[in-house]
Parts: sequence; C-alpha cells; structure tokens
Amino acid sequence: MTITDPASSTMSTAGSTAPGSIPAVDRPILRTEIPGPRSRALHERRLAVVPRGAAWTLPVYIDHADGAWIVDVDGNRLLDLGAGIGVTTIGHANAGVADAASEQLRKVTHTLFTITPYEGYVRLAELLAERTPGDFAKKTLLVNSGAEAVENAVKIARRYTGRRAVAALDHAFHGRTNLTSAMNHKAAPYASGFGPLAPDIHRVPNSYPFRDGLTGAEAAARTIAYLEQRIGVRDLAALVAEPIQGEGGFIVPAEGYLTALQRWATENGVVFVADEVQSGMGRTGTWFASELFGLEPDLVTTAKGIAGGLPLAGVTGRAEIMDAADPGGLGGTFGGNPVSIAAALSVFEQLATGEPLAAANRIGEVLTNGLRALAAKHDVIGDVRGHGAMIAFELTSPGTTAPVTGLAAAISEFAGQRGVLLLTAGSDGNVIRFLPPLAVTDGQLAYALEVIDEALAALS
Repeated sequence: MTITDPASSTMSTAGSTAPGSIPAVDRPILRTEIPGPRSRALHERRLAVVPRGAAWTLPVYIDHADGAWIVDVDGNRLLDLGAGIGVTTIGHANAGVADAASEQLRKVTHTLFTITPYEGYVRLAELLAERTPGDFAKKTLLVNSGAEAVENAVKIARRYTGRRAVAALDHAFHGRTNLTSAMNHKAAPYASGFGPLAPDIHRVPNSYPFRDGLTGAEAAARTIAYLEQRIGVRDLAALVAEPIQGEGGFIVPAEGYLTALQRWATENGVVFVADEVQSGMGRTGTWFASELFGLEPDLVTTAKGIAGGLPLAGVTGRAEIMDAADPGGLGGTFGGNPVSIAAALSVFEQLATGEPLAAANRIGEVLTNGLRALAAKHDVIGDVRGHGAMIAFELTSPGTTAPVTGLAAAISEFAGQRGVLLLTAGSDGNVIRFLPPLAVTDGQLAYALEVIDEALAALS
C-alpha cells in the first residue's frame, strides 16, 4: 500500500472509504514497507544489545514526532493512538512543554530536592493538592515512575497504619518492580520466574460489568467479603485500585462500586489508594478519573501524562498520612527533577485552560460512536467502553463474553502496516485500547476506524 504526500494528492489505496473522503492531511504517509529498511537495520542492532524482555509492539524506529504523528527513520508518518501508553497526552513535541523544559535545562538540571530544594517542586505539589479530588490538606512526594509511585504509596500506607497487608483488584496492573509485580493480575510476563516476590500482597475480585453482570453494590459486597474473610481488616494497610483499569482492558466499574469500597476502607482504617498513573492528567476528560466516580482517595498516584513525555511521577494524599514517614524515609536521587517539573508545570497550565479536557471528551465521543457502529457490523466486538480519550473495545465470541484470543494482536499488526499504531490490552489479550494524544483530529480518528473496519472484515 502506498499513501502519497498530502501536499501532492488526496488519493489513497487504504481503507474502504471512497478516495479522498478522508483528507490526506489526516492520513499516514507510507514511503516504505512497515518496518522500512532503516528500521529493520536498527532492529538487528537492537537484538544484539537489548534484552528480549524489553519487547516491542511495532519495530519502527522513530526520528521525530508532532501532535498525534510519529515519523520513523525511513520517513514514514504514522498515526500514534497509544501516546507512549498514555504519556504524551498533551501531544508529541508540545511547544509549551519543550519551551519550559529547554528554559530549565539552561538554568539547573539537578541538585536533589532533599539536599538543596527549588521552587518548582513546591509549586507542582501545590497544584497536585489543588487538582486531585478531595477538599482536605494534602502533601506530595515526587518520584520517577508510576511503579515507584505505587511502591511509595504502599510504604506510606503501611507506615501510617502499622499494618502489613496490601490488596489489589483482579485484572490490575501496577508496574514491573518486585512489589508491583506481586500486585499485578497476570503472572506472565510480569512476575513468572522473578520470585520470590514481595509478601503480604493479596488480589481480590473487581467489578467487570461486561463479564460478571453485577451491580456496583453486588460487586462491592463480593470484594469486601474477600477483604474481610481472606485478608482480615486488622492486617490490611491499603486497598489499591485503578479507577479505570488500564492494562486489564480499560475496565470501567459498575456505578457505586468504587465509592462503596472507599466507604468501607474509611470505616475500617484502611488507606484507599487510587492508581491514576494511566487514567489521570486529563486522559478521561477530567483531571483525574476518580472524579467520574465521586471518589476522594486517601492517596493518588500520578505519572505518565504528568510531564508531557519527561520522567516524573508522584504520590499525593492526605497530609497526616503523607507525614507518617520519618525524615529521610522518602525520596530518591532523581525524584522531582527540575527539568521534568518545568515540563509538568506547562502541562498543568495547558490543562487549566479546559481545552485539552474538552478535546478528550470530543475524542471519546468520536471513538465511542464509531466503534459502536463497527460493533453493529462486526459481532466479534462484544463491548465498547471507557471515558474521554481512554476508550477500548473487547473481542469476544459473538453473543458471549468468551474472549477471542489472537485477534487483537492481528488487528494491531494489520493497522501498523497501514500506518496506525494501536495498542492491545486485557488479561486475555483480547482488547484494543485507544490512548491518543489529545491533539488527534476527528479526521485522523476516522481513518483509524476505517482501518479497523478493514481489519475486522479481513481477519474475523
């Protein structure tokens, strides 16, 4: 397949839509096969020096990016609907982020906040206190990654409660460190062979409306029964939940489920932690997905989209809980790096205009309507779900909730050959998820839906 440069033509052989119905400006430009010769050469070099455990989705090697486009070393322009798994939410090479980071690079790159502090850290903590749900005094610890944020949330909860056990939900994903690997739903590939893993980690049933058919109250009662009977309240320090589960397949819990869990946790002295690493920072059309469910978590973990592509994460929570650790008990060499913080402050400034949040809701409407139309045409689509720019569809045997394995990966591969980067998800690998940059246009989404339609017709 060849797509010509939009400067010269609007014609394309991709998709089933009549030529030119989607403007070429919204279509990828493919100058070579995918992957191209330069990407293939780089991939051979990679295989010689990078461990296979650091796997890949589409082996194209990126030269530069802008908005929702990524351009590889062979000159192919690809539509990125994954945003580095929700990292470049504000858009690739966002001008505000780049300018803020560049200015900071010329001033100070590192001093270590716990030795000689700086204002940016304090200002970002103030903004997180303002924007995370809950009208109470809050404090923030800044770290480097989502998994590190979850680790620190667990440490803080244990120190505050004096208890040892931690509960996570079925289909959860919290990271790849020793502790967070133990919290994940899937053993392979995140935990298998890496043990012994951190002890006193327990997994309990979640709310999965498409599969279990339970109301929020019914699902919460089931979860609470497990918490009380299989762990015991006296030993439980924290209950950690993703408001919308990410790697698990963008599972949106039934109404009332999360608030019932939070209420139970509060009544029993358990710290309720909302892992907003993937769902936070405007992704769902709100600052944090917790807002969609009326949650006011004790602790919130933030990462991915917070700094527009630079490494940064945080734990924000009730001041009395955050202050439980003794001086020196929290921190890290690179946590709260000044350059990453400058980028994050720009992200906050842009989100505060409301325009990115409106874009997320627009994206959600376009994708949901488009995918539901495809579901009416292709009965292998069992469910369409999500909020804002965090939308997914699940592939099942028609008329059932039984997962169809292998098809999501095949659709992702098919789309990649047509210049669209799609991500899979789900504990059974049967979900396609959308995490596009908020700069993506309706026309770009229309092209992606066209490609998915073509893939379903060819593969299912």
